[in-house]
Amino acid sequence: MRTLLLNPEMPASFWSFKQSCELAGRKTLLPPLGLITVAALLPREWEFRLVDLNTRQVNEADWAWAESVMISGMLVQKEGLLALTREAKQRGKTVVVGGPYPTSLPQEALDAGADFLIRGEGENTIPLFLSALKEGKRPGIIERKGKPDLTTSPVPRFDLLNFDHYIDLSLQTSRGCPFDCEFCDVVNLYGRKPRYKNPQQVLAELETLYRLGWRGEVFISDDNFIGNQNHARAILDELIPWMQGHGEPFGFWTQTSVNLGFQPDLVNLLTAANFGHIFIGIESPDEAVLTLNRKYQNLRNPLDQSLANITANGLSVVASFIIGFDQEQPGAGDRICTFVEKNNIPLVMLNTLEVLPNTSLWDRLKKEGRLLETRTSGNTGGGRLNYLPTRPEAQILTEYVDALDRLYEPRRYLSRTYRSFLTMRPTRRHLALQKGEKARPRVKKERSPFRGALRELTGLLKLIWRQGVKADYRWQFWRQLVGIYQKNPSRLRKYLHSCSMGENMFQLREEPLKSRQAKVRP
Repeated sequence: MRTLLLNPEMPASFWSFKQSCELAGRKTLLPPLGLITVAALLPREWEFRLVDLNTRQVNEADWAWAESVMISGMLVQKEGLLALTREAKQRGKTVVVGGPYPTSLPQEALDAGADFLIRGEGENTIPLFLSALKEGKRPGIIERKGKPDLTTSPVPRFDLLNFDHYIDLSLQTSRGCPFDCEFCDVVNLYGRKPRYKNPQQVLAELETLYRLGWRGEVFISDDNFIGNQNHARAILDELIPWMQGHGEPFGFWTQTSVNLGFQPDLVNLLTAANFGHIFIGIESPDEAVLTLNRKYQNLRNPLDQSLANITANGLSVVASFIIGFDQEQPGAGDRICTFVEKNNIPLVMLNTLEVLPNTSLWDRLKKEGRLLETRTSGNTGGGRLNYLPTRPEAQILTEYVDALDRLYEPRRYLSRTYRSFLTMRPTRRHLALQKGEKARPRVKKERSPFRGALRELTGLLKLIWRQGVKADYRWQFWRQLVGIYQKNPSRLRKYLHSCSMGENMFQLREEPLKSRQAKVRP
């Protein structure tokens, strides 16, 4: 079976990282991990062609080659998934759709022409799909109650990817989250009882990436990597010696809950395994809002101290905030900005609340008659809300744009980045050399060292041109660069990387500001 795997285009958002892609000479941030995992679950004799529409368009040769088409997507990819489904069906292909969006809202994809709609996770639904296909059963929804054991999950088909297209690659060690935040759809999709791959599976996936030639960042896409701390430690205990034995070919980043800041041994294991960034959902500095949303893990310990502990011990925090919750008082945007500045958080993902299908919040607002389902898109970037809020929508959206303006203003961003790195301890290599100890081996570069070095140098020169020459804040750029070199030199490279990440934030700031300026023109 010749099968075309399609990943719909992602709309512009925080996760687009368009400027980082340009600086790094890549096309998009991450590959479609779900599709290449599904490919590994399908018969080995099937032929596959992966088209990620974030890196190139599907062409006539792709359509002509394919006998069947498999499309996966999240809610934010809704429009692209439906359009691809319609086109594939018009071309007479057998169309199979799956992923978080069709799982949550199956009827829309069926109405678009999907022959088979796979709800849930592939490890226990793909066998049912293959049986239905073999027996010639009528198309429809394929689903199975219960969640699969992840120890049965195969190594994804990383060989289907063009590594040159991506800034980072990704893998997953668990699904599900022990917390039950009202607005989050992880529990609905993957359950509240996390399930895990064993350490040997994780190392097998990394070994595959290493053998295929990847050298660079790897995103551990777990919804909460420390949801089970014993599991996290088991992975890290195996990962650290593997990394050392392979010359540290990868850097890692992942998502965790904020209680990480009060687990110093776990932070130490993460940095020993070469983790550099941690994505944390802060959501709001307001305790009443966190309580209403059952975000209790953010209330058990002081947020300020937890974030300070994480940063000081070598991990950069990427923090998420949401404006528009019930119980939220006017001025939420200002309070978020104050919190971010106080805690020196460089990268901030700022969202307006989008009520996601089948969450506890979705059910509550639907019962209260406040849900506007026709506006549901998965886009959290300041568009029209898909619910009736407890304060004026215009006030919420104005606060969002104002906060975006403040948080992503280049001078403020660079200042936060500088302060953050001044509080961070030196690298392990630097500390070892200071003590006269033998330092760990340096990270090996790409299979072609010259190509990797050239790409990195090109990115650095572009950054210097943009922030150190063209920008009106260029003197701040050079002053802080000298300051990091003098006060925390072992973090210089990572500091420059964080400066470059700011380019994405500066770009995200521009569109809402242009839109607002256009509205006030006479």
